[in-house]
Amino acid sequence: MEQEIHIAGIVVYAQAAELDSLRSCIEEVPGAEIHAIESGKLVVTLETESTKRALDIMDAIRALPGVLDVVLVYQHAEPVSALDQEVSP
Repeated sequence: MEQEIHIAGIVVYAQAAELDSLRSCIEEVPGAEIHAIESGKLVVTLETESTKRALDIMDAIRALPGVLDVVLVYQHAEPVSALDQEVSP
């Protein structure tokens, strides 16, 4: 079976006082990238090798102090080899 890449877009709802701490924690997660922080929300993408891994990371983030909820807003999976293919408009 060919290796896959899983991309998940999530929104982390958090207490405003904890945003800096959460940013530090999430930035330490391999494959996690924070794209925006505003009004108690962090917009994050996760790149993982499986759906299970993405869900495990979401659960770990949900368990951090100050996190109110973690919501999956986008999920995509494809073979890693597809990343090398040219995309035509």
